[in-house]
Amino acid sequence: MKHIFIVNPNSGKGKNKALEYIEPKIHEVCKKYNLDYKILVTGKKNDGIDFVRQNAAGDEPVRFYACGGDGTLYEVVNGAFGLPNVEVAVVPLGSGNDFVRLFGDKEIFLDLENVVNGVAKKLDVIKCGDEIAINQCSMGMDAEVCAMQGRIKKLPLVTGEGAYYIGCLYAILRKFKNRFTVTYDDKETAEYNCLFCFIGNSRYYGGGFKAAPLAEPDDGLLDFVVVESIFSRLKLTSLLNSYKRGEHLDWEATHFTRGKKLKIHSQKPAAINVDGECRYVTDAEFEIIENGITFVIPKTSEFLKNRS
Repeated sequence: MKHIFIVNPNSGKGKNKALEYIEPKIHEVCKKYNLDYKILVTGKKNDGIDFVRQNAAGDEPVRFYACGGDGTLYEVVNGAFGLPNVEVAVVPLGSGNDFVRLFGDKEIFLDLENVVNGVAKKLDVIKCGDEIAINQCSMGMDAEVCAMQGRIKKLPLVTGEGAYYIGCLYAILRKFKNRFTVTYDDKETAEYNCLFCFIGNSRYYGGGFKAAPLAEPDDGLLDFVVVESIFSRLKLTSLLNSYKRGEHLDWEATHFTRGKKLKIHSQKPAAINVDGECRYVTDAEFEIIENGITFVIPKTSEFLKNRS
């Protein structure tokens, strides 16, 4: 098997800091295990997608390591989707690293030997138009937060979690109500004045907010969390920590269900968030693709122990 490390050199804080940190570790571990490997460094948006497709031709097994943040993982996943010979691994060097939280502390991913010797497991993904999300998608206030967070976290001394809080405050002031028509599994349809609609394949986003606290990425179902806009702005601000802890499923404003597909129609262009990539749409469809990606889980992860 080939091992290809796709490194975003500017993940986290500081130009080239991520590359300076991870490159010597890659050489050390790969030489120790006599691996066939190479390092590719991204320079612009979508390089990760291109690198995967260029290096995965043929039937030879290839493992791609997304060395960066959630944006780097998004690109590697979108390059790898549909290629049966490809595995996806993560070395979390970004400020959020939300997808890997389900599998344990990020330190188990930063231990490169732990990942190189990890277990490849089939996981579900979300298909949204031409994009693939391994973690989550959303529309409404939190998608506006996502768009704002991407700008804020570039500021000095601002963490991914801190940027999310600032983005929340902005969205509470400016994007408080969203009129959506939501269709569940092509059957039941409902209209809401929404704070947001969250589609979870896994549990965390926004730098540690537990938006889908019961989601599992290998159960063949997506978790749909729709929260209506029935709170005052002041009340909602006071509920942010409750939301972060995943306690919002008990709110009177929350509609929670599981399914295979969700469609959302907005009366006007609304933000859509696909694993941190944001744009504006009036219609969106989110559908589960079961066993859509092969993901490498560190060998010491509790996630594996719970499924043994």
